Amino acid sequence: MQLLILLLAAFSLTLASSFSSLYSEVPYIFGDEAAGYGPVFEEQPADTIYPEESPEAKIILSCRVRASPPATYRWRFEKVEIDFKKSANNHYRLEGGNLVISNPDKSKHVGNYTCEATNDYGTVVSMKASVQFGFLNMFSTEERQAVQVNEGWGAVLLCVPPQHYPDDLSYRWMLNEFPIFIPPTDRQFVSQTTGNLYISKVVAADSGNYSCFVSSRSIAKSVFSKFIPLVTLSERSPRKYRADIIVMFPETNALVGQNITLECFALGNPIPKIRWNKVDGELPPTHEISMAGGQLHLMNVQYEDEGTYECEAINIKGKHNHRAKVNVEAAPEWVEHIVSAERDIGSSYTMSCEASGKPKPHIRWLKNGHPYGMHQLKFSELTFKDSGMYQCIAENRHGVLHANAELRVFAGGPTFEHNPLKRKTLAAKNSRVVIECKPRAAPKPTFSWSKGTELLSNSSRILIWDDGSLEIINVTKADEGSYTCFAENGRGKGNSTGFLSITDATKITLAPANADVTVGEAVRMQCAASHDSSLDITFIWSLDGRAVDFDRDREHYERDGDSGGEMLIKSTQLNHAGHYTCTAQTPVDNVTASADLVVRGPPGPPGGVRLDEVRDRSVRLTWSQGKDNHSPISKYTVQYRDMRSGGQWKEAVTSPPHVEGNTDTASVLDLIPYTEYEFRVIATNTLGTGDPSDPSQKVTTLESVPVVAPSDVGGGGGSSRELTITWTPVQPEYYYGKNFGYIVAFKREDSMEWLKVTVADPQARRYVHKDSTIPPFTKFDVKVKAFNNEGEGPFSIPASVYSAVDVPSVTPGVIDSRALSATEAILFWAPVMQSIEGYQLKYWRKEVENESTNPPIMVSSMDNHTRVERLRPNSLYVVEVRAYNSAGLGPPKRAELVTRKPPPSRPPKIVSTKLNPSGTSFNIAWEHLASLANESKVEGYKILYRQDSHATGILYSTPKQHIDLPMPKDGEPLVEVRAYTEGGDGAVAQVRVSGSQLGGAGMTAPSLGLATLLLVALSCVGL
Repeated sequence: MQLLILLLAAFSLTLASSFSSLYSEVPYIFGDEAAGYGPVFEEQPADTIYPEESPEAKIILSCRVRASPPATYRWRFEKVEIDFKKSANNHYRLEGGNLVISNPDKSKHVGNYTCEATNDYGTVVSMKASVQFGFLNMFSTEERQAVQVNEGWGAVLLCVPPQHYPDDLSYRWMLNEFPIFIPPTDRQFVSQTTGNLYISKVVAADSGNYSCFVSSRSIAKSVFSKFIPLVTLSERSPRKYRADIIVMFPETNALVGQNITLECFALGNPIPKIRWNKVDGELPPTHEISMAGGQLHLMNVQYEDEGTYECEAINIKGKHNHRAKVNVEAAPEWVEHIVSAERDIGSSYTMSCEASGKPKPHIRWLKNGHPYGMHQLKFSELTFKDSGMYQCIAENRHGVLHANAELRVFAGGPTFEHNPLKRKTLAAKNSRVVIECKPRAAPKPTFSWSKGTELLSNSSRILIWDDGSLEIINVTKADEGSYTCFAENGRGKGNSTGFLSITDATKITLAPANADVTVGEAVRMQCAASHDSSLDITFIWSLDGRAVDFDRDREHYERDGDSGGEMLIKSTQLNHAGHYTCTAQTPVDNVTASADLVVRGPPGPPGGVRLDEVRDRSVRLTWSQGKDNHSPISKYTVQYRDMRSGGQWKEAVTSPPHVEGNTDTASVLDLIPYTEYEFRVIATNTLGTGDPSDPSQKVTTLESVPVVAPSDVGGGGGSSRELTITWTPVQPEYYYGKNFGYIVAFKREDSMEWLKVTVADPQARRYVHKDSTIPPFTKFDVKVKAFNNEGEGPFSIPASVYSAVDVPSVTPGVIDSRALSATEAILFWAPVMQSIEGYQLKYWRKEVENESTNPPIMVSSMDNHTRVERLRPNSLYVVEVRAYNSAGLGPPKRAELVTRKPPPSRPPKIVSTKLNPSGTSFNIAWEHLASLANESKVEGYKILYRQDSHATGILYSTPKQHIDLPMPKDGEPLVEVRAYTEGGDGAVAQVRVSGSQLGGAGMTAPSLGLATLLLVALSCVGL
């Protein structure tokens, strides 16, 4: 043994002397005992928005690193180091690694900050953090001008938000008072881009005062504008007009992973419906639509979401669409980045970073905080000077990424302290074994091996690898023994010893056999092996190279037998077929044996469904046969779905009617022209029906002449000299082609010539023919048919329709108006002896209000009177009555009426309540109530008497100032007293009777005086 050690020492002497001169001095931080490390960021400064009105007069930028020895911190503002000792920088102070800015000043402290941390191993620089001051000014105090708009038209109220930072405002609108906010509907829309309020169709209820309410998320502040009056002007028949998109989303740039919102809103009457689509594809699956269709949200945007988006606004008068591009780019994201590493001195090393992004990120490097090259860093022969803290920075216009790593160059003699040879290595007879030798050493050492005292060298069975490992092939029992690895470099040498033990080889004694089953049956696969008795053995089953998980798949797989080598497959499925391998494994070696399992079942899905010979009512399909799963295919079934029917698959009519299993083509019949379809094919064999194929590409059948006519043709009514024709539109599935519309034909009953007009809107329901020569209420024959690009369809069954009547030409007869009270009146008139639908009544206070102040009252033609309520007391009113029909309003008849004075506003004063001698009733008395000059004269009094247990009461009336009422048996009944006049009933006085005191009823009345109470008490005791 001593001789061997001397030989090895001589062998390495030359090598050691060559390295000692080059690496004789090793700095302590790179030696064997070095235990420290460079700074590693745990917290970096973040962009900060400081509210100008913040009560906390400081900003804290965080910076914290993990380092050994502890790091020191420096901060830079706009790349200039902050000197905390200068008086000019007295706003700044350092707390740990954090930078605290006291009493922030917008003129001094807005800008970019970076943190640097340093220790003996190097320096790292944080990501840049900006400091900005957030604010939201108040709205202008100038009064907002009123907006007047006719009913049925659209309106826009401008928000004009005040100056602010940042641009992250949210908008709502208040109506009349806080906190009544306008909810989003298909008629009202608040843009979150401009803040404006859009009303697609104004109605009378929209009148009011509006205020724009603006909130800043960043600084948690809200302000609201001066109120904007919206005045609606009434129109009897608001004009309808086509959809007009007024809120149009612009070309938009989005970043991958962002959520973006596109806005679209239209004015129109009737209220337009908003529809969204992606011109060059389907809408992303994660899209959401809100604000009654006005907003399209694209969530977690990806590159494939880029494209042209379209919003379409549509109503019965027409449609309007808008398109704009959504561009998708991305901030940098690491594909590969640096990690801390320790490398041997003199070795080569490459540091590389790669980042994805759009546009492609630019890569630059820092070493210990200073610029250090671009792209890739390559070291051909590392020295101690290459050690340090490296930072790879990837940036494009959307962001910056930092990756930090420490490179440590190591030098030291071989040591096995942390990685000695395995104490015992096992190997099976006739197998191959590798004994690893991996000491820590730099520069790389040379290696030699011995078995016992025998020095080993490379041979046909023994190989010493370049990394020091020892390989022995075809091992035998003679190879058992102790092995020592020797390692040496210019810094020193070391060795480690382990023992190699040889065991018996493992052999398969019972191999699995091939099997053939039908879906649902069970099959048992056997496996057994012999092995070294000192070792444990485990059996592993795999299917087509993937291990069988008996826990997860216990529904179908189960271990069986005492040894655990057998496997039972229960209720086999098609996916259980394949190549099964049994592996018998010990800690030393393993052997395998395999068998094939065939599972017969229903066929798999056909593949590659293709379409050709597309016609108006048929299409031919071709497909390729899928797996028959070991049972011949007997037939195919073809299914279809059209995009209008909700996506439900239906069985198709085919030619041939029965598609045999040896066929790969068929024609689908009885399709609807100009309809988009998808098709799929399903195979069947004697064992069942398989899964369907993937849907074919979408195809639209050719156009054809319409065959369905509009239904429910009728009409009538309208304005004078008009003929109104109506119908129920044809459903879209029966359009059969592009440019679908209607041809309307009509003629007078006594004429032979049909007039025809074209209506291009497929959703149209009516046509109004205006002609000054049309006599009123004349009978016409009308019929309607459909047309498209391919031609005209059949006419509907003719119908009879009458032209509109004329506007009523006479006024109602003499009006008789009578005031019922201070606030109510009733009006009578003589009926109009013409064809009318009813009467319109308007009323207003003369010289105080105008005709549009109060909403009109509509009365049936069967009535000649109406009641008017909610009038003002003691006021002169003008009342106007007109007859009307579908053609319009007739001439007015006006009259005047005066409402009566109001009743007294004061309640009667109750002066006494006393029990009558009979004991069955009590008397209640009150003072006479004198009316004021502007009040109606009191004619008498009404008394409402209601017992506790009764939901209703009894009403009495008397001209006197007292009344006898029945005494209750129990409970406390309520008595109400009020004056009545020609102007109505006055204010109420109340008194509650205590029924429990039958001998002397106790009364509670808020208006009773002390003297009255005394009288009541005396009467109760009989004095």
